[in-house]
Amino acid sequence: MLSFIMVQLIRRKEMMKMAYEAPYKITDEMVSLVAKITEKIGTIKHYESLDKFPKLRKQNRMRSIHSSCAIEANSLSIDQVKDIINGKLVVGPQKEIQEVKNAIQAYSIIEQINPFLLSDLLEIHKEMTMYLVNNSGPFRNGEEGVFDGNNCIFIAPPAKYIPQLMSDLYEWVNTNKNIINPLILSSAFHYEFVFIHPFEDGNGRTARLLQSAILGKYYSIFYWLPLEHYIKDYQEEYYKAISDSHIDGESTKFIIFMLEMINKTIDDVSIDLSKQDSQISLYVKKLLNVMEEDIFMTALEIMDLLGLKSKETFRKNYINPAINSGLIKLEFPDKPTSRNQRYVKVSK
Repeated sequence: MLSFIMVQLIRRKEMMKMAYEAPYKITDEMVSLVAKITEKIGTIKHYESLDKFPKLRKQNRMRSIHSSCAIEANSLSIDQVKDIINGKLVVGPQKEIQEVKNAIQAYSIIEQINPFLLSDLLEIHKEMTMYLVNNSGPFRNGEEGVFDGNNCIFIAPPAKYIPQLMSDLYEWVNTNKNIINPLILSSAFHYEFVFIHPFEDGNGRTARLLQSAILGKYYSIFYWLPLEHYIKDYQEEYYKAISDSHIDGESTKFIIFMLEMINKTIDDVSIDLSKQDSQISLYVKKLLNVMEEDIFMTALEIMDLLGLKSKETFRKNYINPAINSGLIKLEFPDKPTSRNQRYVKVSK
């Protein structure tokens, strides 16, 4: 294995003398997957940021955070991650709790960052590794390798090459972001980032978030798709695709793997969306149409706008289904039957 890695290092050193290119081949399998995914994106693109389905959106984000941390051996359960997100006390290793807290913060700004800016990469890495490493944000100063027990299976490029390699990678991404299909571009970037291994810690978590951020710039729904969850389910294959690409000296196999993961993610989310969409009745849609975000209203005020007289009809067909779908919130959730209860439409 090490001989292949040394060839890679030599190749990268030579690349610094010429125009940087992320090496991969366009294969029939790759073209077929891109076509399938693009067609499927077209069928769900109108959902955009899943704002019609706040529960599904929150669930997907929670799965992304839990899975990306779990890939790096974080042992916290998804229920514990949910409790951390909801501000509840969680008992567990403090380092792992901090990892999750950092990931929550990093994913909360995924829509605001520009994944094509090196400065934004440093900011997102800082958020991802805050309080966990001494150098949270800057590139590593020391040498890094990946070990399987006592066996070194990967040597990252020497630290002295990192600034130039990362600068070249970002120049390549920006040069090609309107040329190369974003599904391929983001996957190639993911692999190149992992190969360069620019940071002391948090490389995998940062690379996975950045791929979603790049895809989100083209299709906003990717900000809310749990791609990391499917990578975790195929974690052994994920690492094998990285290892095979190291040996091959190009990211073709890794790109194909990531396209397969994106395809699986969209398939499953499409099913979730269909189920959620069918659960939003015409009654609930009418209710949402007469309410405004951030304005609390009493049941009587809403019923008057809907032209309803029966409180039972209002509860059964309108307000309860909307609350259960996460589309309406109570002002006093601990006192659902309070005489002073008011309701508000959930912000997008």
